[in-house]
Amino acid sequence: MKKHVLQETHSNAEPAPRKTINYDNGMYITGWCLAACLAFLLLIFYLTDFSFTNYMYACTLHTLTGLYCPGCGGTRAILFLLHGDLLRSFLYHPLVPYAAIVYGWFMISQTIQRLSRNRIRIGMHYRDIYLWIALILLTASFVIKNLLLIWHIDLLSY
Repeated sequence: MKKHVLQETHSNAEPAPRKTINYDNGMYITGWCLAACLAFLLLIFYLTDFSFTNYMYACTLHTLTGLYCPGCGGTRAILFLLHGDLLRSFLYHPLVPYAAIVYGWFMISQTIQRLSRNRIRIGMHYRDIYLWIALILLTASFVIKNLLLIWHIDLLSY
């Protein structure tokens, strides 16, 4: 398990003992708060006639320049993901299903490890590589969507 390390310096020549920071507990609690908020919102959407599409506005960058911003397609990708259409969700914005899969596995594996009191040690831990993969997906999606516009191929057409 990778932990970030802080190094303290003292006035003498010896370095201070290293302190490690474990992000897993904070991320686990945040994950459950996020799950509760999403469950509450989904409950409101299903119990009322609230229409999410009434509040979707056009991207300002796309309206002004014709180019897509790095976030374009994200809302529709979330809607496709919630309807179980993983492929269309990936095509509209690959970061959305990636984030959902990483979040889901983190929460499931951490819950199993905590309920088993560390007897089953499968808990996923924070690693910087997960953020790098997300950044690569975001950048690749942005570049590919805009390059395809040169050949009049619009991946985000309705």
